[in-house]
Amino acid sequence: MNKLVNILLAEDESSLGQIIKESLETRNFKVYLAKNGEEAYKTWQKETIDILVLDVMMPIKDGFTLAREIRLENDVIPIIFLTAKSQTKDVVEGFSIGGNDYLKKPFSMEELIVRINNLLNRSEVQKITTYSGIGNYNFDFPKQTLQYLTEEKVTLTHREAHLLHHLLQHKNKVLDRSKVLKELWGDDDFFNARSMDVFITKLRKKLKQDDAIQIVNVRGFGYKLICD
Repeated sequence: MNKLVNILLAEDESSLGQIIKESLETRNFKVYLAKNGEEAYKTWQKETIDILVLDVMMPIKDGFTLAREIRLENDVIPIIFLTAKSQTKDVVEGFSIGGNDYLKKPFSMEELIVRINNLLNRSEVQKITTYSGIGNYNFDFPKQTLQYLTEEKVTLTHREAHLLHHLLQHKNKVLDRSKVLKELWGDDDFFNARSMDVFITKLRKKLKQDDAIQIVNVRGFGYKLICD
């Protein structure tokens, strides 16, 4: 029998939380339900969790705050945010603190299950690889660090590291914008596209010490990382 996948679900709407819990448990998931971020963090410390599904707007401690705390301890566990928020700045904030996906309420259980499975599969097959060079930089993907020559290492956010990893996999080739948005953000809609633009800008700034490195916008297609 396959091992049950342990999900930590933080949702302050008790009826919705129970519906999600029961639905997931019919699909061979084990669900730990918490009604706020503080309770969820205590569960996180006690149990072995495989994936987090966090409501953003919760009492005592919200989902973004909880995710920041967990990312200090674990930078690879998948995190999905559930929220009624749809402002671009909220979407960007969720991804910038290490979220892997962002599901807006109301949503279907089938969509949530597909997104959970996609993240779990991606996490399972992801190879632990250290890249020795991007021009004069050293990019350590597992540790999410970037170092220029012998200078001090710079720590990347979870989202920055994964986006740079994809760019490097397609070095000197066009990285399909829509494909990456669907894989890393879950959807290629307007809000996620704007979020990706923000992260591209951040990566350009962190790679600016080497003039031979460029991340260029290929209009209508995506981005290209140009380097030796």
